[in-house]
Amino acid sequence: MNLIKIPFLLLIGLLFITSCGDDDECTTVCDSDQILDINCICQDVDPCAGITCAAGEILTADCDCVTENTGGIPVVSKSGIVCDETWTKDNIYVLQGKVVVKEGCTLTIEPGTIIKAEDDPGTLASALVVARGAQLIAEGTENEPIIFTSITDLIQPGSIISPNLDEFDNKLWGGVIILGRAPISAGDGDGEALIEGLPAGETFGLYGGDDPEDNSGIIKYVSVRHGGISIGADNEINGITLGGVGRGTVVENIEVVANLDDGVEWFGGTVNVKNVIVAYGEDDGLDIDQNYAGTISNAIVITSGATSGDNAFEIDGPEGSLTDGFFTIDGATVIDKDGGADTAADLKSKTQGIIKNVSWRGFTDNVKMRSSCEESDCITVKSDTYQNYLDGKLSIQNCEWVGTATVADWLTVYGDKDCPGDVACTISTAQQDAAINILDSENNTISNTPTKGADINAFMGWSWVANTGNL
Repeated sequence: MNLIKIPFLLLIGLLFITSCGDDDECTTVCDSDQILDINCICQDVDPCAGITCAAGEILTADCDCVTENTGGIPVVSKSGIVCDETWTKDNIYVLQGKVVVKEGCTLTIEPGTIIKAEDDPGTLASALVVARGAQLIAEGTENEPIIFTSITDLIQPGSIISPNLDEFDNKLWGGVIILGRAPISAGDGDGEALIEGLPAGETFGLYGGDDPEDNSGIIKYVSVRHGGISIGADNEINGITLGGVGRGTVVENIEVVANLDDGVEWFGGTVNVKNVIVAYGEDDGLDIDQNYAGTISNAIVITSGATSGDNAFEIDGPEGSLTDGFFTIDGATVIDKDGGADTAADLKSKTQGIIKNVSWRGFTDNVKMRSSCEESDCITVKSDTYQNYLDGKLSIQNCEWVGTATVADWLTVYGDKDCPGDVACTISTAQQDAAINILDSENNTISNTPTKGADINAFMGWSWVANTGNL
């Protein structure tokens, strides 16, 4: 259904991108239930406060109650702050703008529930945000996954595949953002930072802290589809964002399909994630940042040039003073369906951790590893991913590259642009050879037939990818 939009609010959303969102002039900090407008004035998140629609009606962005065609399933609109609610599978829920589970509150979502989101642009983009100190209990099952999708998706409860949207339909809404108080290492402070994908001034978007055991809830058998809307230049919303999420949180069996930005992105934190699948995104599949110190086990990333896929993995290390976080990726199958996606992995600034038991399949571009140098000569190596690899802080072990390449074709060291005039550092043959020698010594193999990687049985039955024949 095409919902009527308020021209004034639309103008605010579009202009905000070039006003409060892109510079540091506005220092106003809003309350957790407010958002900055074009004039850097705090406004209520919920513009339709106090309006309740009858059963079978949906509240539009212009605060009108209209009948929604949902095959007889009642529609419940959600906007602004929610606290201690349960969303049930006998309703379809519609996110209108930022729906925030505030600190001290819990949102419970029953198995089989479908949540759809409006397609408001820019800073008005719809998203579910679980603030620090709040919990999301979204515990789907293999037979009844919880599905987040677009308002334009005609999917009904009991179905897994959309009748009208596919892998080419993205940026139709925002995504799911979960925030916690586990340690982070951000460039603007180790204690806390504002999460990517939210405008400046939204205090409910803060994440980070000093509790590695922090608990943001339970997320199981959850599929997030067709999101990634941009709120401004280089500021899109990931399918699932985990910002400073602690290991007390349970995250298992999650899926992101057709997202404009990254599939799943970790900003610091310590949460362990098991059985994760990302398919047909336009940006990175799995993205690690800010000293993430958990384990990602049994993962599948499917990329394609047809859907403008970027890196299967994009990994950065710490940005601030906290530097003791080491990630682990253990057991992953990474597939380029048509050989047209970008790199198999981009190991960027100060990557540190372990990548093991990964099977890369179908890629025509290999794993990249960044090296930085002294500006004075553009040659002398300084601390970065490449140096971490030499020092054993980064390890690629027991992995396979499926195809006819050699180990020497598997990995490329590239220079950061540290030199005058934005020129990249010079990478010598000796540097490249040193990296290949390490790769060759850690039980990494070339194979014509896949023998390693993820257990795909974990994704059968409940996932979009399995039900569309993409496994």
